Amino acid sequence: MIFKRPFEMRMKKSAGASAMRCAVAAALLLPAGCATKKPAGYQGYIEGRFVYVASPESGRLDRLSVARGETIAVDHPLFALDAEPEASAVRQAQQVLNSSEAKLADLGTGKRPAEIDVTRAQLKEALAQQKQAEAILQSDEAQYRSGGIAQTELINARGAAETSAARVQQLRAELEVDTLPGRQQQIRAQRRQVAADRAALAEAEWRLGQKQIQSPRQGLVFDTLYRQGEWVAAGDPVVELLPPENIEVRFFVPETMVGRLRMGQEVVVHCDGCTAPVAAKITFVSPQAEYTPPVIYSNENRAKLVFMIIAKPAPDKAALLHPGQPVEVALR
Repeated sequence: MIFKRPFEMRMKKSAGASAMRCAVAAALLLPAGCATKKPAGYQGYIEGRFVYVASPESGRLDRLSVARGETIAVDHPLFALDAEPEASAVRQAQQVLNSSEAKLADLGTGKRPAEIDVTRAQLKEALAQQKQAEAILQSDEAQYRSGGIAQTELINARGAAETSAARVQQLRAELEVDTLPGRQQQIRAQRRQVAADRAALAEAEWRLGQKQIQSPRQGLVFDTLYRQGEWVAAGDPVVELLPPENIEVRFFVPETMVGRLRMGQEVVVHCDGCTAPVAAKITFVSPQAEYTPPVIYSNENRAKLVFMIIAKPAPDKAALLHPGQPVEVALR
């Protein structure tokens, strides 16, 4: 009994030391085992790059042709603004162009046929007067030689003949000018005016066309920002679209993994409620760390650095994902 108690105490101390050594060993081995275990995936979320559709013109919203949640095709009508001021501007520009084109055509053809007929009639009358004046002059010259008339009458007859001949020459020149087109300088100037008026009409028609907007992309109508009857300022978005190709997956990987990733690498996206995993391809690897803590880099805190990675699913699979949705991404 005297030696039994010390022996038992030594045995208890030995057993306690062994248990402590086992606990320390387990504590040291447990983190090592956790560190070597590969994670099931990397956390991320779905991001949508929206298309905000607006008109460069202002006006009252007369018609909204889509509603939130609709999936529409390219060129589907989205909305229409009040277009009466632009329609009036188009009609005015068309009238100005018609007037310019008519003036150009008039310069290219000379005077009108009715005006030319008047000049021809005057020339015909002048020829008859010239013929009569020449006959009178011949008669007076014969009578003057025989002494039947005075020299003054002969001078008057010669003046009348010269006047009628000049009149005929004048009308012949006018008739020739009437059939000629306008001067080349006038025609060139009018052509430039016609081109300017056509450009003004095209601009007015373009402004009118901007009052009725069609969808530039296929996709989901994510939101409508105005109601019918409200005033829309120029450039203010009315419809918010989300094309399927604009849906992307953003996830984050640690610093030790970023060097292993490459553009075009395939990943698998898992999300709550998805009937099957969605395949995607990496399209962007961030060159800088995200959410870096404000500390000096060291071997101990390098594990805190994460890098953002962007991957895009195929457009036919993008409809399964929704902006803001949390996901888990696994590498292939």
